[in-house]
Amino acid sequence: MKHKTGLIDNIEESVIATLLGLMTVVTFANVVARYIFNANILWALELTVFMFGWLVLLGASYAVKKHAHLGVDAVLNMTPPPVRRVLALISVGACLIFSLLLLKGAYDYWAVFADLPPTSGRWFPTGFDMSARSQSFYEVQDVPMLGVFRFLEDMINYGDSYEKLPKVVPYIVLPISAFLLVMRFSQVAVQVWKGEVDRLVASHEVEDELDEIRASHEHDSQEGTR
Repeated sequence: MKHKTGLIDNIEESVIATLLGLMTVVTFANVVARYIFNANILWALELTVFMFGWLVLLGASYAVKKHAHLGVDAVLNMTPPPVRRVLALISVGACLIFSLLLLKGAYDYWAVFADLPPTSGRWFPTGFDMSARSQSFYEVQDVPMLGVFRFLEDMINYGDSYEKLPKVVPYIVLPISAFLLVMRFSQVAVQVWKGEVDRLVASHEVEDELDEIRASHEHDSQEGTR
């Protein structure tokens, strides 16, 4: 189980690190092209925006998993453990409701680009809206079409070719990240219920870790002067 968890962590961390690295490379290449060669990579800005969106949305769920989101826990620290647990359950319950609403909205927004029916119902799904108009022909503004995605032309665009990347590709991160948020908040809820954690945020854990690092550095300094 630990091996599986470590593998998932490595995949998530690798994806996030790759996105950050590609953003840096594309931005640097565009700067070099503009100021040295007096040229411009037309699709660089839009691609960077898409990658930044992926980075933020995927990173949000990963931070929930690692309890890395910062928050104010001054009130929690003044309450006894049973009250703290109840407050944590209320907090994670509110986050679950929010993430479920976000998942519905994210899927509905993306579905029309994928030639899929969005859900019906204002707040919660009551079925599928089969009368919704497909928007699978919508393309991004600058990023060119990639050969690896040509299969989408027959799958969702009725054989018509794309000149630019279809919006269904970059926007797929919306339902994926919302689903991951639902899953991560569910996992945290189980951890709180079992008593493994007593809050969602990590502000006090960060302070404790910093104190441990400072103490370790002081100890190493003292050992070095002997």
